[in-house]
Amino acid sequence: MDFLQLSILTFHTYKSLGEKAMDQVSDDGLFWEPGENANSISIIVNHLTGNMLSRWTDFITTDGEKSWRERDAEFESNLNHRDAVIARWNEGWNCLFNTLDQLTDADLERTVFIRTEAHTVQQALTRQIAHYAYHVGQIVFLAKIFRGDEWQSLSIPKGGSKAFNKEKMG
Repeated sequence: MDFLQLSILTFHTYKSLGEKAMDQVSDDGLFWEPGENANSISIIVNHLTGNMLSRWTDFITTDGEKSWRERDAEFESNLNHRDAVIARWNEGWNCLFNTLDQLTDADLERTVFIRTEAHTVQQALTRQIAHYAYHVGQIVFLAKIFRGDEWQSLSIPKGGSKAFNKEKMG
């Protein structure tokens, strides 16, 4: 599998992980803020989408930090129901995947800019994978805290490594 295919697969993995976490929380859970300076899942979704729209719109031809982006507003609670959160989530991911579907391996060494800093396309992909993994991890963690004992693990459950390994490796 080449780098571009692996990147697309990795983005799909994080999108799915975030969705599985959000599926486990009630509508209230999407808007729950564990502290005064903490973000809710809905705010993280809003920020991720703002980033995705900025980075992936006209990806090759314009700076990834668009003049129309209102980053600070992404951290305000402006989504008020589950359908709005999910629609916003999908808006960002659709922008990303539509752009990636147009790239070829030959594009990986092209230069793009993020806040005037030059990156190869490959570097920009790696940067965004790391950024989205960071925030999806926050979404999973918030969902896990919110669900408490009712949380259904998205990977190997705590205390389940031996059973998992036995099943996987015989």
